[in-house]
Amino acid sequence: MKRLIFLFSLFLATSAWAAKTLDIYFIDVEGGQATLLVSPSGESMLVDTGWAGFNYRDADRIATAAKKSGVTKINWLVITHFHADHVGGIKQLAERLPILNVVDHGKTVETAANNIAFFKTYEEVAAKSKRHTVKPGDKIPVKGLNVEVLSAHGATSGRKGKANALCGGVKQRENDLTDNGQSVGTLISFGKFRFLDLGDLTWNKELALACPDNRIGKVDLYLTTHHGADSPAALIHAIGPRVAIMNNGEKKGGAAVGWKTVKASPGLKDLWQLHFAAANGKDANVEEQLIANPQGKDEGNYLMVQAGSDGKFSVTNSRNGLKRSY
Repeated sequence: MKRLIFLFSLFLATSAWAAKTLDIYFIDVEGGQATLLVSPSGESMLVDTGWAGFNYRDADRIATAAKKSGVTKINWLVITHFHADHVGGIKQLAERLPILNVVDHGKTVETAANNIAFFKTYEEVAAKSKRHTVKPGDKIPVKGLNVEVLSAHGATSGRKGKANALCGGVKQRENDLTDNGQSVGTLISFGKFRFLDLGDLTWNKELALACPDNRIGKVDLYLTTHHGADSPAALIHAIGPRVAIMNNGEKKGGAAVGWKTVKASPGLKDLWQLHFAAANGKDANVEEQLIANPQGKDEGNYLMVQAGSDGKFSVTNSRNGLKRSY
């Protein structure tokens, strides 16, 4: 009898999760990254913390998004790599919200004084939480989600994939020796819904995931790599996102060549941007209604995704309330 009651309770809990959505907030940190995921179970995962300084601007924007979603703590903080626009805000964030677990790729590979300083600050905050250093194939145990690490510390996943016909003639480039190439990249699944975030992963590392076999498969939502910098079409077109989101700033990220590659992806329904990319003009920016922060005064508007386990999802622009379903 007790076993039947337990199984029934488990069924109710599972059903409750299935009825809820995965909520994703793409927070405006001016060309850095801060992506807050709230699982149907109520657990939170934040990818990166934006910049330091600016009178707690980025930490406050993250805390505001957390409050809107009912989050009072960060269960899992994933730091993709140790650059100022990704890890800079961690100390200020820790003053705003408790951080229970931190995830990283290991030690920074850069030796410049400022990079060492960012890493030292990270270690000081991480020492007050539970630290996890991951490798490809590891899982980040967020309740209600399947979070698989595809890249970390220069290594990429060896998971099986299908031959990628788009790889012909695609060449590697000179190796990027910065911490960008060490990025923790994740594939996040909720039922049939799949979301890809590769941080600032570099060209050759992206090719390793896409060629000669596509090791990622198809995704529903893609956060453009390195804020919309140039990424191989062999990866972007192979994963075939229905929607892409570009976490660029007005004057950072959103390169025209990268924008055009994403926009030309077969099957893409919409590309949304956190900012108007000033250098691109009208030729490489989407229509204004799909931009959270148009050119001019920045108001810190965000983009929000709500996804169901059936693979259906919506994107809402906080600036104008525009919502599109997919």
